[in-house]
Amino acid sequence: MIRVYGIKTCGSVKKALKFLDKCGVEYEFVDFKKTPVGCDKVDSWLQKVSIDKLFNNRGTKYRQLGLKELNLGEKGKREWLCKENLLIKRPVIELENGDVVVGYDEALYKEVFCGA
Repeated sequence: MIRVYGIKTCGSVKKALKFLDKCGVEYEFVDFKKTPVGCDKVDSWLQKVSIDKLFNNRGTKYRQLGLKELNLGEKGKREWLCKENLLIKRPVIELENGDVVVGYDEALYKEVFCGA
């Protein structure tokens, strides 16, 4: 079964879950606010996707923390992802084959989840 990570109030997460439901895909939802992920999980994702794909530099939390002014490199971004899960671009979907899909992309979802 696939695992979807995110927060219930996120628009992209809502779209992704609706899409998965429509395609009849079974999944387990992990809410960052209830079950934060640590550095081990972040590092496992970073083996599959780039830091720039995983790090959300357009969200509210990024602006609230004033991270733009820090001009973070990869190491700094990783450290922030570990301690502040709301900086992770959502949703993060772990597939059964170990691959990771980040964000909502309807065309990619059709290909991956519906075989279209």
